[in-house]
Formats: sequence, structure tokens, C-alpha cells
Amino acid sequence: MFEHELGQIVQVTISGEEGHIKARAEYRNGPNQYFIHYLTADGRGVDGWFEEGELSPAEQ
Repeated sequence: MFEHELGQIVQVTISGEEGHIKARAEYRNGPNQYFIHYLTADGRGVDGWFEEGELSPAEQ
């Protein structure tokens, strides 16, 4: 079961950067992961995979 929905805006907990969920992966022996498109602190648009525990819903 996934904690976050596709298209949802989330925050990378450690850095505070926000982005939207483009994809998600469920693993048999590991945490769920999410592919996020987000802006870095220096303004670059990047994509990356994050574990479920590294994300929180963004405040709207």
C-alpha cells in the first residue's frame, strides 16, 4: 500500500525541496519508492527516486 498518490506534491524531508510524484515502485523486500520531479535549491529541475520515509506531504 502506498502512502502517497501519483501527481501529489511532496517535500523531501531532509532538504525541504518540493516536487510532484511522477511514478512509484512497490518492492517485496524493501520500502516503497517514488520518482519525484523537483526543483533543487539552486533552481535546477531534476528527477530522482526517494524512499517513502524520505518524503512528506507538502503544505499547500
